[in-house]
Amino acid sequence: MIFARFMAIYGHKFKSCFETEHEIRLAKREWALSLSGYSEAELVAAVNRCKETLAWMPSISEFLNILRSLQGDFGLPSAYKAYTEACFHAHEPSVYDWTHPAVYFAGQEVGWFRLRTEEEGQVYPAFQLAYEQLCRRVRQGESLHIPVRKGIEDKRDTTTALFIADFAKEQEVSPELAATLLFYLTKPKGSRVRERFREQSVAKVKSLGLTLDLPA
Repeated sequence: MIFARFMAIYGHKFKSCFETEHEIRLAKREWALSLSGYSEAELVAAVNRCKETLAWMPSISEFLNILRSLQGDFGLPSAYKAYTEACFHAHEPSVYDWTHPAVYFAGQEVGWFRLRTEEEGQVYPAFQLAYEQLCRRVRQGESLHIPVRKGIEDKRDTTTALFIADFAKEQEVSPELAATLLFYLTKPKGSRVRERFREQSVAKVKSLGLTLDLPA
């Protein structure tokens, strides 16, 4: 979608960036790896900003900067990254160090049990709506504070998160891509929803032309 729009927007300038079809295929793969986790709506908004402000097709780093600028200077992750984070830590919401309080409160509103057990197509729309509403409140100046619970400090490592970090290093892929591919590990073992997410990850690996052995 992105390259098709860039071709329409920049015309011969786009074509001049690549000498062969092979270069275009390599570029598409690198862009896909770099933009994994951003929603279609966020990517469309960034492309529109490019059309308004840039005379030439942006580099990956320039495009990522545009994506971040559209989110504002509030440390807010993208909606899908926030959703992934909420799912990974839905079993320990009170002890995890959240990227931003908006992620925590969106997860709380949707329900931690739903995030642990339901399929993405069922729960993500509700999470996205709750999160975007919270983001608007933050951008309007509201401060969100996660309540501090008294008790014994939980110093246990998050096994799944550590496994994904190790997987990313061993397979030489970005942590973001590894988290996306291994998202199914957050679902209950033996469940149909876990198997379906794994099948989607296997298909994504093939579409990116990667050779990765995903754990069961």
